[in-house]
Amino acid sequence: MNVKYLPDPESVEMLNTEELRDYFLLDDLFEKGKILLHYVEIDRAILGSVVPVDTDLQLTANKDTMAADYFCQRRELGIINIGASGTVEVDGKNFSLHNLDGLYIGRGSKSVVFRSDKPENPAQFYLLSYPSHASYPTKFIARNDTDKTTLGENESANKRIIEKYIHPEGVKSAQLVMGVTHIQPGSVWNTLPPHTHRRRTEIYFYFNIQNNQVVFHFCGEPNRTKHLVIRNKQAVISPSWSIHAGVGSHYYSFVWGMGGENQDFADMDWVAMEELR
Repeated sequence: MNVKYLPDPESVEMLNTEELRDYFLLDDLFEKGKILLHYVEIDRAILGSVVPVDTDLQLTANKDTMAADYFCQRRELGIINIGASGTVEVDGKNFSLHNLDGLYIGRGSKSVVFRSDKPENPAQFYLLSYPSHASYPTKFIARNDTDKTTLGENESANKRIIEKYIHPEGVKSAQLVMGVTHIQPGSVWNTLPPHTHRRRTEIYFYFNIQNNQVVFHFCGEPNRTKHLVIRNKQAVISPSWSIHAGVGSHYYSFVWGMGGENQDFADMDWVAMEELR
């Protein structure tokens, strides 16, 4: 498990492009036959990927980092499958996840095992976990059952569909909030004007980016913005003080996940366009 320690806002101002990418960008996810995990110091988030092929892959706790007997001993876990169909087995119960189905796994679940239905076309599970102060039931989340909201308009090139998977009005959790945003054809922007989350952090995982396309992810303080060039299946860590907004050279999708002091999806500190530098 890789451990990520992040710089403060003043230090970020002095980073060059490669240093900024080293701190905030995760570009080594989704390797066939492996579980890849990153531990992020802010809010003690863990994110990663699981791509089972010929054999089952079991999620275990890293003793040095987590000091736990099993992964969900003191944690909750959100999973979204961006690949072909597969199965997640939780304490002996099987959950079948097709493309863009999700799963919430509550604190105290001891065994989590991943497998693909077809090794030649494997499932690709994206994982996001936060510490949990309470236990909530493990729940399967069919994509068709998610809470969907359409925002934006064609004139601003930001028409998008937001699908909420784990949230207070749906599948409940201790602090994890998670969902997917799909930028619609003809649009390229996600959130704009940008915003921060002073009471929680957010992690963006971008996917459905075509091979010859990119997304520019804007970050940093509102008056000292920076950007990261994102390619398919890469994730960005967004601290509470940093703005986050993005624009692509083509439409795309991303998984958003948040953890912190509250679970109110609308709790955003908007930044006026006039303040951006």
